Amino acid sequence: MKLANPLQYPLAVLAGGIFLVGAVRVGRLPAFVAIPGAAIIATAGAAVLNSREPDRVELTNKAINREFQQVRQQAVALGERADELNTEATRLLTDSDQIELLGVVQYACDRTQELPQKIDQLALKMEGQDALLSVDDLERQLKQAEKKVRNSKGVAQEQWGKLANNLKRNIALAQQGEDARQAQLANLSNLIVESGGVLQQLQNKLRTADLSSSVAAAEVRELSDEVKAFQENVDVLIA
Repeated sequence: MKLANPLQYPLAVLAGGIFLVGAVRVGRLPAFVAIPGAAIIATAGAAVLNSREPDRVELTNKAINREFQQVRQQAVALGERADELNTEATRLLTDSDQIELLGVVQYACDRTQELPQKIDQLALKMEGQDALLSVDDLERQLKQAEKKVRNSKGVAQEQWGKLANNLKRNIALAQQGEDARQAQLANLSNLIVESGGVLQQLQNKLRTADLSSSVAAAEVRELSDEVKAFQENVDVLIA
């Protein structure tokens, strides 16, 4: 178990503070004993909390790393919301004729919870102080997005169209010799925000609609498909 900075873990600091107050006021221990004890507890608590976290991916380029960490945190928060929605859907969709609908919602939530891991995979492509996104990679992603535009319809087609336009902009940046990684991260951030909005709509629908209605069930399926479309967009960006 490796040491960690207690200041990055408020719970560990709180535990050390409680020990310090209790040791001095209740246990009547002298300060030279209580203070080191509190420090040891805070440090040990931080190490335990740190060990429970997934390995933090860091990029060499500090500016890119800051944006990457923000996007990853967005992905983690969205995954947590998807987990909550999964639990709520399991509680609400209990009738035998709703099992298929529950599976649709759960699949969309599962795909969303994969986001942090996918973001970490992207970091491997972005690593390097001077690494630029390859024009060839971007053009390959664009071809995939344009194929999806031709083969989809409705909301999914609209989302693929947005992605294709963003990739064209990234290609222009890369061809000019500029670092397109920030644009790529901005694309991901937008996808995560929009996906979060659709998840919220899905949750509202599950809470307020008559789920025995075929119309409501169709709307839930449509929203679930929209969530999956966002994840497919992410797959193209990261592939």
